[in-house]
This record gives sequence, C-alpha cells and structure tokens, in this order.
Amino acid sequence: MSNADIGLIGLAVMGQNLVLNMNDKGYSVAVYNRTVSKVDNFKAGEAKDRDGIIGTHSIEEFVGALKRPRRCMLLVKAGAAVDAFIDQLIPHLEPGDIIIDGGNSNFNDTIRRTEYVESKGLLYVGTGVSGGEEGARFGPSIMPGGSDAAWPHVKDIFQATSAKADTGEPCCDWVGQNGAGHFVKMVHNGIEYGDMQLICEAYAMMNRIGMTAQEMHEVFAEWNEGELDSYLIEITRDILGKTDDETGKPMIDLILDTAGQKGTGKWTGITALDLGQPLTLIGEAVFARCLSAMKDERVAAAEQLQGPSVEFDGDKKAFVDDIRKALYASKIVSYAQGYQLLEAAAAEYNWELNYGGIALMWRGGCIIRSQFLGKIRDAFSTDEPAKNLLLDPYFKEAISDAQPAWRRTVIKAVELGVPVPAFTSALAYFDGYRSARLPANLLQAQRDYFGAHTYERLDKPRGEFFHTNWTGTGGDITASTYDA
Repeated sequence: MSNADIGLIGLAVMGQNLVLNMNDKGYSVAVYNRTVSKVDNFKAGEAKDRDGIIGTHSIEEFVGALKRPRRCMLLVKAGAAVDAFIDQLIPHLEPGDIIIDGGNSNFNDTIRRTEYVESKGLLYVGTGVSGGEEGARFGPSIMPGGSDAAWPHVKDIFQATSAKADTGEPCCDWVGQNGAGHFVKMVHNGIEYGDMQLICEAYAMMNRIGMTAQEMHEVFAEWNEGELDSYLIEITRDILGKTDDETGKPMIDLILDTAGQKGTGKWTGITALDLGQPLTLIGEAVFARCLSAMKDERVAAAEQLQGPSVEFDGDKKAFVDDIRKALYASKIVSYAQGYQLLEAAAAEYNWELNYGGIALMWRGGCIIRSQFLGKIRDAFSTDEPAKNLLLDPYFKEAISDAQPAWRRTVIKAVELGVPVPAFTSALAYFDGYRSARLPANLLQAQRDYFGAHTYERLDKPRGEFFHTNWTGTGGDITASTYDA
C-alpha cells in the first residue's frame, strides 16, 4: 500500500532519530536498511506502536510503500554507498520522483549526482543536516540544494522537521542548485572546526595561568549569558563542570589530547585554496587537530625542546576578560572568511545564495547555533550589505572594541609559550585585510627575477604587465602573466 509521505534508507542513530522526528510531526515514513535486521529491531524498539513508521525489507518494497512523487532519503555513509543506493533506486522510480542525500557528501559529488539523476528523468536533493543525534531527533538545521523542481515536494516535511529560530522561523530553506546545499553544510562544518579550536585556545590560556576546571566552568557559564551565547560555549561549560565518577577528578583532565576529524574541515580548506580565498583560521583549526594527533612525537619533543619559563603574574580576572574579547573578535574573523568563501563559490558555480537565510538556517538545531548568527543575518538584511562582515557597522565596532584585548592575549600567549594558531591567524588576517599596502610587491619582484613572471606598477593602469631584466643577462622574454 503506497501511503508513506517519505522514505528513509539508513537506520543508524541519526537515521532513526530523523524518522522519529518526522513521524512526531505527523508524517508517515517508510524505512529500509541494507542490514534488514535493523529494520525489525527499530520497529520492535524505538518505533514500537508507531503505525506511521513502515518497515520494509527490500528496495522494491520500500519504493512501493511511498506516495507519488516518491521521496527517497538516504542517510548512509558518504561516498560509494550513496552511489550504490542511487543505482539501486533508479530502476524502481518514475519521472518526477525524488532522491535525497542527507549525508555529509562532498559538494562535488552532489553536483555530479544531480546531473546523473536528472538525466534519468528524476529529481535530486543534496541536503546538509546538522545538529547531531539530538538535532535529528528534535529539530536539526537542514540545508537543501539540488533540483529546483524538488523543493515544493520536500519543503513542508523539511521545514516541519527542522529546528526553529527564536523568531519561530524554520532553520531550513532552499539553498540553490546542484551542490549548493552540501557546500553550505561543508562551510558550516569548517566554521565549526574554527569555533571549537578558538574555544580550546581560550581553555589552554586559562589552564596555563593556573585556573581550575571548576573556575573555568564558571567563566564559560558567564560567557554563555553574553555575546558568546552559543551551543559550543554551553557544552564547554558543562564539560568543564563534569567530574569522573571513579576518581573524582575533573573529567577534562583525564581525556587524551588527540583530536579526531572526519574530513569536512579539510574539504573546506582545500576548496578555499581552489577558489583563492584566505580561509586561514579554519585551515589552522584543521592543522591543529593534525598536530594533536602526533601525541607520541610531542611527548618525546617535550623532553628536548624548551619554551619560556615565564609565569603569569598579572590580574587573572582582567586577563580572562581579554581572552573573552579575543575569542569574540577571532570568531568574527572566522565567519567573515567563511562568508567570503560562500560568495566566491556562488560566483564560481552560478549559485544565488541567500546569505542572511543561511545565517537563519544556522540559528537553531546545528552545532554552531548561537546568538551571534542573528547579527550576521541583520548584516545581510540591509539594502547594501558590506563586502566583508568586518566592514558591517556592528562587527566593525565590535572588532574595534576588542582589538586591544585581542592583541594583549596573543602577546601574552607568545610570552607564555601557549600555541594559539587560531587567535593568531585571525589577527594576522585582520591586519592584512586592513592594510592598504602589503609586501606582495617584493614577492612579485622575486617572481619576476627568477621566473620572468612580470608585475604591475602602481603608476600604471591595472592590467598592464612589466618585466625587468634584473641581472642584465635575462633578456626581455617573459612567462605568461598572472591572475590576482
């Protein structure tokens, strides 16, 4: 009997929770899993007594349980599994049916899959889903893109299932064509890397000046009441307040300092390089995780490489406030860089991205949800948004207010030997972006000296290229001109 509003393939925790969430909102859901015993276990467990959740044991049965146009959502591991299920589904679908990938797929794969599925007369949606297990169950941020014609058929389900901003608006809207949804999710994850690294550096500084986990717990509790109010600050507060049941020690002090990663931060950095965008803070956040993974080497190096023996002797309370301002200023830079990457991608892939709408989608449900995002939405809601968030009046004033404390924090970190690559790279980007003149003139002279790559002149129009015979023996032949 074809009566399910939507179908979902992939019953890991995220998949199960999203199904329960959709069913809570009044939608009937057909479910299937490659290991079919998971279907029966789900129906006998979490989905027990829910008539609106229909268990199926084959692709044919799964497709047959769906209303037309059929909406088939995949929540499986990114990569080959997605392609395999697409190929399994296609023979059983009809023109106008919709395949939805809700996993963490690379946006380039989504661009390819959209074209492939559309060539079969079907519609395709690649959507980012953020918020972890809790978000999937009670309301995630959903970032869909793909075939424009699919949006009216999935809009009601997605917006009902998504988180809601404090204004009541759904944290879900159409992002754009082909890979746009998964691109926005990738940038979200990159910003998440940056936010987490910034918080870790704030923690490292407080730890270095001798603060206890309980003292830091109280600081983060206070910060969560101000402009830093966010999910990540909130959970950091909770983490620092947790003690181990066995030892009575702070749990944070017992956790091995090696960070894992699943690759989306790396994708963000690679894409920034491909598009020529200075995504420095997120790049440093990825590299910081890589460095943390070198635990054995670091332990050995600590025995041989000595840093400064300086101890902090200042006013702790005042310095903690400096750290707060440095964290906020660096966070502004991270989002400014992320939004510049979104704008560059929109130009490259012909996407019409709603930047204020993206901030709204991130206001609730997702890992980077915060009060701060409301200010970004406001920045893009003006008639003429600033070219860079750093130039928006609110953020320009916030940076101006935080700048002295930001610089003091970085200086003190250097004096104490505490690595703060995200704080430092954010400040370097700010100083670079506000510089009317950078030393790239010397760099161009070097390139012209050894490779005859040419240069432009300050006293000539842009687009005219020149070469100097620096050695007197190089001649006048030049290499091709450059892009800048």
